[in-house]
Amino acid sequence: MKDMRMEVRVDALTNKIEARKVQVYYGTNHAIKDVDVDIADKTVTAFIGPSGCGKSTFLRCLNRMNDTIPACRVEGQILLEGEDIRDPRVDPVQLRAKVGMVFQKPNPFPKSIYENVAYGPRIHGLTRTKAELDEVVESCLRKAALWNEVKDRLNAPGTGLSGGQQQRLCIARAIATGPEVLLMDEPCSALDPIATAQVEELIDELRSQFSVVIVTHSMQQAARVSQRTAFFHLGNLVEFGETGEIFTNPKDPRTESYITGRIG
Repeated sequence: MKDMRMEVRVDALTNKIEARKVQVYYGTNHAIKDVDVDIADKTVTAFIGPSGCGKSTFLRCLNRMNDTIPACRVEGQILLEGEDIRDPRVDPVQLRAKVGMVFQKPNPFPKSIYENVAYGPRIHGLTRTKAELDEVVESCLRKAALWNEVKDRLNAPGTGLSGGQQQRLCIARAIATGPEVLLMDEPCSALDPIATAQVEELIDELRSQFSVVIVTHSMQQAARVSQRTAFFHLGNLVEFGETGEIFTNPKDPRTESYITGRIG
């Protein structure tokens, strides 16, 4: 498969999300320590690191999914286009419409393909007519490279699709609310190589419209799809920069040890 990663000058990018001094605690366990990171607009940022290093925990801070865990406490500042997402006046439901999420295991709703995509726009009041909703559903399925495969069976259950199709349906569902950021937590780990390649190609296409943040256990995947990479280890952000630099010229010995397979 072709190498889709394109070099992007880091200093030429505008930031969509800025995180400063982020700490996460699960009870007394200090899971994330003092993380500073900038998520650039129209860019794929990959979070890599060994299992349990905190990359998924940090990802869930970006749309306040950690709020749903009673023992979890988040400190620090996370700004979405300059606005503090942890301000008490921010409605987490509205935030998650702006910062969409795709999970590790495809999880379509037990509804039709059409209803899976229509659900978000409908509950957020984003469309006024059935014709507008039809247009959004078709547009999102096209963006998710799924339209041609499902256009003749939109009323069939989403759970009846193959694993790769289900994951692309979940991507269509996530972008249907018109988010600014798309978070993906190991979106290919449950997929076969062909479906993985399709989702990777889709991620590269989505970058023209969204900031994409992907947690991946696959360094090859991070190298293929991302322009910037953050390496986490034991709850610390060890190194963050252009993907090419991180993989070919890491500055921290821990990054080099992980990339060469000595740790992780």
